[in-house]
Amino acid sequence: MVNLQAKAFVYILTNFSRSTLYVGVTASIKQRILDHKNGLGSDFCIKYNCDQLVFIKDFNSITEAISFEKRLKRWQRKWKEELIESLNPEWRDLSYEIVIE
Repeated sequence: MVNLQAKAFVYILTNFSRSTLYVGVTASIKQRILDHKNGLGSDFCIKYNCDQLVFIKDFNSITEAISFEKRLKRWQRKWKEELIESLNPEWRDLSYEIVIE
């Protein structure tokens, strides 16, 4: 389970068909996910309908999170899919667990 009291988070969103992946970083995961769910996320997410949270990792500092996000963005799609499936094999939308908890 993710520590929602952490200082920073890296997350991956996808759309209904899983055709697009979006990697993001935030210090306020609940608010950021609510933004994405309400169509207030990044232009990229709005354009590709990425609003399903399929991966989240917590960090002790925003610097660590940004560093991981930059590395993750350079990964091949296959590697990102393997990362998601290692923790969320069904690709469940985890946003409801984050927002409600």
